[in-house]
Amino acid sequence: MKILFAASEALPLVKTGGLADVAGSLPEALVGRGLDVRVALPAYQGIKERFTHIKPIGTLQIPRLSEPVRLLLGHMDNGQPPYVLIDTPSLFDREGGPYVNGAGEDHPDNAERFAAFARVVTALALGHTGDGWRPDLVHANDWQTGLIPALLRREYRRPATVFTIHNLAYQGVFDHGTFARLDLPGDLWSIGGLEFHGNMSFIKGGIAYADAVTTVSPTYAKQICTPALGYGLEGLLAYREERLFGVLNGIDSTLWDPASDPHIPHHYDATRLEQKAGNKRALQEAFGLPVRDDVLLFGHIGRLVEQKGVDLIIELLPWMLAEQDLQLVVLGSGHPALQDALRAAADNYPDRLGIFIGYDEGLSHLVEAGADCFLMPSRFEPCGLNQMYSQRYGTVPIVHRTGGLADTVTDASGDNLLDGSATGFVFDHPDAVGLRWAVQRAVDFRARPRVWWEKLQKAGMERDFSWTESARRYLDIYRYALDHPAG
Repeated sequence: MKILFAASEALPLVKTGGLADVAGSLPEALVGRGLDVRVALPAYQGIKERFTHIKPIGTLQIPRLSEPVRLLLGHMDNGQPPYVLIDTPSLFDREGGPYVNGAGEDHPDNAERFAAFARVVTALALGHTGDGWRPDLVHANDWQTGLIPALLRREYRRPATVFTIHNLAYQGVFDHGTFARLDLPGDLWSIGGLEFHGNMSFIKGGIAYADAVTTVSPTYAKQICTPALGYGLEGLLAYREERLFGVLNGIDSTLWDPASDPHIPHHYDATRLEQKAGNKRALQEAFGLPVRDDVLLFGHIGRLVEQKGVDLIIELLPWMLAEQDLQLVVLGSGHPALQDALRAAADNYPDRLGIFIGYDEGLSHLVEAGADCFLMPSRFEPCGLNQMYSQRYGTVPIVHRTGGLADTVTDASGDNLLDGSATGFVFDHPDAVGLRWAVQRAVDFRARPRVWWEKLQKAGMERDFSWTESARRYLDIYRYALDHPAG
């Protein structure tokens, strides 16, 4: 089976969120199951230099774009499948990130950029390349690729399509003038197509027209069919429910392995948990905190936005850092007001709170290895990866019961402790009271004999969060999409 996997970001080349982790790991896992996979990705600034082998495979001329699009086939020497790079310098070779400029503002022509990307992927899907490779199925991801199923649905001999929602909160919504400017087929402007409350929605195209729709955890697949998390698309998702599947994301278990992780100074596993303490000391030193083995050290990594519950952590800081004997390290960037609040708190509690505004891959591994607990109080979380990394590293997660967090963390209730399934602390109400209750549970639990805490650590470390099962599930969905084309 030939699969064209289309994404706007992918590790190790470009990352802003969890989509990159999936696009960097799932295609490799599919290759491991015998599939012939290529990943389509825009040629952002500096990406071409990351490939060890690269060759042109054709050019395309697409509507509304004066320059021809070069198609490059790139290979890396790290076991990853080949990439088809969409080389259009005027659209993608820019300063800043894939969606924002150097000042953190959205590129004003994002609709044009990703409409062009969708048109090129559509051409690739129909075999319009110089080397004759043609996929059986296109797997598109998030709003940036939502037009691909919509454009392919007009083709008689088209490949099957699967569309994955990584976060429904980001929908790619633009006004009607943008729709007209993109010169899209007129019949796409309809209530059953891209039209969304007088605007156009890129993500709606993927949901409405794909042969199968997936999202990144079973619980989130149910939640997006409700008004609370459907963002106005819950009716369409409920209508397509028989084609909607929730598949839990996996993690790269070779990249995230405390027994061999090159980013941490002390390697360990479930049989050598005492070695984890050395990473705790290294983490405290890295964030300028007093080195103490006895203090309970919490970690948090993520975008500093309200979705992630960062404001709940900030609200709880006076209690955590002034009234409790705790330390906290935070790694991330996001809303300026939340960044400023964390900086101010770090000034007030220099021996208790360490912050790093930005992102550092090596430091993120050290946080997972060195912290005792990982705070993840997201108001909603389609899947989440850090709670899985944490369990693999013996760092006990504290999470809100939502989306993938509910599917991957087992609460330390009495019954779960007795049967050995407990791996963390789960709370039901996404507010400061709920978070404080969970943190207090962790503090009290840590005061028990050490064997109880190690029981939580080892249960988490024994969980299999690799892509093996998820890749098998995607293969089943691919077969379903091939056998059940949408009307």
